[in-house]
Amino acid sequence: MQSLPVGKLRATMLQAFLDARPVKDPRVVVGPRVGEDAAVIDLGDRYLIATADPITFATDEIAWYALQVNANDIAVRGARPRWFLATLLLPEGRTTDAMVERLFAGLHAACDELDVALVGGHTEVAHGLDRPVVAGTMLGEVARDKLVTTGGARVGDAIVLTKGVPLEGAALIAREREAELLARGVRPAALRKARGFLRVPGLSVLPEATLACELAEVHAMHDPTEGGIATALHELAQAAGVGLRIDADRIVVLPEGRELCAAFGLDPLGTLASGALLLTLAPADAGIVIHALAREGIDSHFIGQVVPPAEGVTLVTGSRRTPLPEFPRDEITRLFERT
Repeated sequence: MQSLPVGKLRATMLQAFLDARPVKDPRVVVGPRVGEDAAVIDLGDRYLIATADPITFATDEIAWYALQVNANDIAVRGARPRWFLATLLLPEGRTTDAMVERLFAGLHAACDELDVALVGGHTEVAHGLDRPVVAGTMLGEVARDKLVTTGGARVGDAIVLTKGVPLEGAALIAREREAELLARGVRPAALRKARGFLRVPGLSVLPEATLACELAEVHAMHDPTEGGIATALHELAQAAGVGLRIDADRIVVLPEGRELCAAFGLDPLGTLASGALLLTLAPADAGIVIHALAREGIDSHFIGQVVPPAEGVTLVTGSRRTPLPEFPRDEITRLFERT
């Protein structure tokens, strides 16, 4: 039997497994579903928001990274991240007291940065690992009338993208493949800038999500992660049962991200895109939000429109209209498979 490739399970396979065992608890407003970033549980006067995400690749800021990606899934619900649980799995034969001390120092600093409480988790040295793995669970809360979902997009909405892509992918490639990139002719200045993308413009979407929800009625938000912006757009369309018309020229591909992806033959539209945020809202509200984000130093752009489902999910390049590419798994997995 053929083994599955590195990366997320295929969306169709995962959804089939989820559909086979529907959630019966009536308090679960949004349960496990492809395209939805976090679960929503009705607590009466408010909603509890819950998500879980691991960091499985090597990085020198793994604890900080885990807080950011989990907080993003809470933020796109219009909620505030509040409580974090961390499962730390450490490599046998390579874990030292100093390593554990650094991990916890990073974990506490990251929690302080986001004003999140570390409330539990689990720590062990595990057999078969060659690097630390941090599996995080983040909980947050939101008023019932402020909830935002991926499936809330409405026909006629403007689609807004913040910052640019592939922010996370470019940072990861630069940090993990520096020597090879230099050997392939990538400019040292591009590498330096891409390494810093995690902080500037930043992996967190909490500031822009919070501001947008304060200023306008946001119909849908989605956090582009594995599979890049293209996968996130397909997930948004699927969750809402709509079509999307995307202007290719309006998708901001960060120059350094384009250069690093080109060095390995990767498509920036299918490469890890955490740090960007997708929003849909009425066109007039989109203008208000874009200008407000600009005043806060957060770049954002109108990239398309929500259309009837019969129109599909298309990419417009000049006068040419084609289906938006699909990426069954993230482009970056091809890079790591080579090694």
